[in-house]
Amino acid sequence: MRSTAALVSEATISARLPPGRVGLRQRSQLALEIVAAYLRARRELGRTPIAEVVERLRAGDPPPRPADADALDEALHLGRAVVRTMNFLPGDTRCLRRSLVLLQLLERRGISARLVIGARTSPDFLAHAWVELDGRPVLSVADGSFGRLVEL
Repeated sequence: MRSTAALVSEATISARLPPGRVGLRQRSQLALEIVAAYLRARRELGRTPIAEVVERLRAGDPPPRPADADALDEALHLGRAVVRTMNFLPGDTRCLRRSLVLLQLLERRGISARLVIGARTSPDFLAHAWVELDGRPVLSVADGSFGRLVEL
């Protein structure tokens, strides 16, 4: 049986958005990659400031490719997969961790995206994080009432 690291590496290489239906094997590999990325993001957030976490999660990834329609389609596909998979994970899987996981998956595929953190003050103070590709949201920006605080 192959190690988790070998499976994650294989999933990263083979998880480009294929034409047509995606098979059980590809979905399983992608789910495994998402879980590994979640565990890494969770570990990093526990000991490092957010700007450093983003830099560490991006380190060693391939050079960026153009942000074309195919890259946006792939990013949206991966975003949906991250949300679906993380709904089954224990612990805090809300917007910041989902965004960090998606950011890792995109960067591994050469898709350079931005982590955006925003806040609103009324009716209650709330903060929210999401991922954008070429200025377009890949993960939900909630109800649109969040002002941008920082982009990483």
